[in-house]
Amino acid sequence: MSDLLENPRAGRVRAVAALSKKDVRADTGLFLLEGPQAVREALEYRPELLRELYVTPTAAARYGLDDAAVDTWFVTEQVLDAMADTVTPQGVVAVCQQFPTSVKDVFPDSAADADVSGDADLEARGGLPGIVAILEQVRDPGNAGTIIRAADAAGADAVVLTGRSVDPYNPKVVRSTTGSLFHVPVSVGVTLEDAVSRARALGYTVLAADVSGDDLPDVRADGMLDGATAWVFGNEARGLTSEDLALVDRAVKVPIYGKAESMNLATAASVCLYESAFAHRTR
Repeated sequence: MSDLLENPRAGRVRAVAALSKKDVRADTGLFLLEGPQAVREALEYRPELLRELYVTPTAAARYGLDDAAVDTWFVTEQVLDAMADTVTPQGVVAVCQQFPTSVKDVFPDSAADADVSGDADLEARGGLPGIVAILEQVRDPGNAGTIIRAADAAGADAVVLTGRSVDPYNPKVVRSTTGSLFHVPVSVGVTLEDAVSRARALGYTVLAADVSGDDLPDVRADGMLDGATAWVFGNEARGLTSEDLALVDRAVKVPIYGKAESMNLATAASVCLYESAFAHRTR
């Protein structure tokens, strides 16, 4: 633990604050982690990724971070406010190393290439993930983070963000995952065509969530959720193009039984992912 860092204009403080910018994250390979819950998840599941921890003395005592196994600095509230992307960082900010998963690890060139050592769930399925979420041109950080969190909760094995989607290390995405970023592999930079091609080559059923599709309960009744499934979720405003839909096996919509005009993307994605999870567990 260092001496108290008090100057909001110090170079170290500016360097941490700059991680809210995508180009700085790309150059450094680092990202900003805010709040005690996210930091606790990182410490428990991926402690090797933590580079620096900045915490007020009050927050360190409250959240048990006095002796965290990471380079830790005590800071004032003013310093923490200068570092954080949010207005309520709850006294805790950390700097983490980015850790994207290769799409070849999510969708290996063949089932035999899948690295499932130490993963009993994947070994039981012969090395193939059962549920994968693919995000195509999802631009809203809150939606992307919530879908990662929902995928984690539903037991999905990976999330793939195409190169036209938001950066998963955007501070708002990271906050929206509430720590699930450290639980589920996230792949970035691949095209939708490549992700779908890889999934189909491995025997996945590829489904697109789209308002033009068939009702989700009917698709489940047809047995299309029983096997390995890759879900494609499109842009919040425009959805998926006709070219995108031509890549998949079937378009699926979440039916609206009430009077709502539409459904939020992250909500619809959560329903789809859980329907796959229910199908797998009742199979």
